[in-house]
Amino acid sequence: MVRWTVYPLLCSLLIGCVTVDESGTEQREVDEIQAAEARITLGLTYMKNGQWQRARDNLELALEYAPKYYRAQNAMAYYYQRVDEPEQAEAMYRQALRDSPKNGDVKNNFGVFLCSQGRYDEAISAFEGAIKQPYYYLTSASYENAGLCSLKAGNNPEAREYFTKALSYDPYRAKSMLELSLLDIEEGNLNEARVRLFKFNKRYGYKADSLWLLVQLEHKADRESLVSKYAGILEQEYPDSLQYQKYLANEY
Repeated sequence: MVRWTVYPLLCSLLIGCVTVDESGTEQREVDEIQAAEARITLGLTYMKNGQWQRARDNLELALEYAPKYYRAQNAMAYYYQRVDEPEQAEAMYRQALRDSPKNGDVKNNFGVFLCSQGRYDEAISAFEGAIKQPYYYLTSASYENAGLCSLKAGNNPEAREYFTKALSYDPYRAKSMLELSLLDIEEGNLNEARVRLFKFNKRYGYKADSLWLLVQLEHKADRESLVSKYAGILEQEYPDSLQYQKYLANEY
């Protein structure tokens, strides 16, 4: 899944670090952002719990407090995505882009939306736009999103390039490691996939996804003893997983 990003409120170049003047104007601006942040947090929590009306009420309040605050706009756009209102989601993202044209988070999240709508070229352009922003610090996330969107578009070579770039910025980015390993297995680059999966498991421990990839890899390499080994770990650690069910159904 392509990732929509949610970040804590930070005093940064994206938001700005302000001081209080004698009139108190800047302090009021900070207070409005803080109030909006509280409502954003509530709204996203309600969304997670499926309480859609309460989510909307809080996100609308966030926008009342800070109408041009990109996080409030992003959150409202995300809400519209979740309730299947794509036209309203796009309108909110475009408003955020007008108000914060150099904000990498807005561009990245808009890219996620566009990819979900099957507008792959536009999505890739949005991810690239996020990456180019000078103070955007989640470059690896946008490269990974571009890779995932390229996969959805059926462009595996482009996906490989983006996942490789994601790992150049974050060598242990889990999703990119697994996706590159799968591409290597499909293309017969078994040693490369094996090395990367060993590196993954050393860092994160055995996961259902990584074990399933090892099962597929060793099956393709005709090393059935290792297939049984990893399938055994999969059964022991993740007996109810989809991956283990696929193994039982010989879908590898």
